[in-house]
Amino acid sequence: MARFKYEGRDRTGKKAGKLSANSKREAVLKLSEQGIRMINIEEIPETFLTKEIAIGNPVKLQDFVIYLRQFSTLLRAGVTIVDATNILSKQTSSKALRNALEQIEEDLKSGQALSDSAAKHNRIFSSMFVNMIKAGEASGSMEETLDRLAIQYEKQHRTKQKIQSALAYPIAVAIVAIVVVIFLLVSVVPTFVSMFEGFGAQLPAITLFVLNSSIFMQEYWYVVILFFVAIFVGFYALRKNKQTRYYLDVITLKMPIFGSMIQKAVLARMTRTLSSLFSSAVPILQSLMIVEKIVENEVISEVLAKSRASLENGRSLTEPMKQHWAFPPLVTQMIAIGEETGSLDEMLGKVADFYEEEVENSTDRLKSLIEPLMIVLLAGIVGTIVIAIIVPMFDIFNHVQM
Repeated sequence: MARFKYEGRDRTGKKAGKLSANSKREAVLKLSEQGIRMINIEEIPETFLTKEIAIGNPVKLQDFVIYLRQFSTLLRAGVTIVDATNILSKQTSSKALRNALEQIEEDLKSGQALSDSAAKHNRIFSSMFVNMIKAGEASGSMEETLDRLAIQYEKQHRTKQKIQSALAYPIAVAIVAIVVVIFLLVSVVPTFVSMFEGFGAQLPAITLFVLNSSIFMQEYWYVVILFFVAIFVGFYALRKNKQTRYYLDVITLKMPIFGSMIQKAVLARMTRTLSSLFSSAVPILQSLMIVEKIVENEVISEVLAKSRASLENGRSLTEPMKQHWAFPPLVTQMIAIGEETGSLDEMLGKVADFYEEEVENSTDRLKSLIEPLMIVLLAGIVGTIVIAIIVPMFDIFNHVQM
């Protein structure tokens, strides 16, 4: 969608501004519908510097939650959807969200539904958002739908932050360890090489290993850099392929310590999203299809696809889940009760509450356990290099005394 700047006149006088449209003709029609008679209009050329580049969702989760909360409050206060969108586009601190809301406002003025307009910006507004808004438009409960979405995204953000917090410490310590080892091998160890060569005695195996590592690091440092780059690129390529991504997710979920925590986080997100969709009266098959795409785990996504097929064939939703190792009995039993009693959204909400609390407790326990372990690991790596240097020096000292 291109951007245009225009000059024109309406009943109040001269007007100028910017708008988005698929073509110049469409831009003129949009302005004409707003009662603006054109004087001049031209497309704004997109350059590398003006083009917004983003990976993944360009809007931060907290900015999106604020938008949902404010949107719901404005609607409850009797503000129209068009005016609320206009107000929020001016208030948000996110450039990507502001641009999207400006375009949505123009679509709303031309008679499009909010859900249809939001669907055009799929990098910002997920399929879950679009379908829940569509259900809210049909039922006339937009305020409740927006509140539900805000709760969904808030809990998702909190769980994500907990996982990132738990993983940040070991990753940071690992980076520090690598930097310290490289520094010692490149700057400290070489100063002892000539000393040991002049000594001429048989060096311990650990010392030879450290000395050879130091020589390799100095002469072939680019190989080390290429190795880490290859790992990063290889992992990225594997994540891009659906089949290999499935096996990576299997490995992730079965990892010791971290796997259980990640599994709980994925199940919390799945059940919370399904609960929100069911509460908004989104059809169950459509809800499962949406969660398959946004759950961000191929293992869980595959089971949900089988559950959807099971429902389509007249069988139970939980049948494929009971047969899969990634779904604990608590999940399948609660969903089965929800199916039987007609309170599936409520049961899923309770499961989500349980696993969100479990993730929080797991991350707190993990952080308290992993901090001393990582400190010991770092001390062990540095200590090994130091010992490799000190042991031959004692031999040199004893040799000199003799």
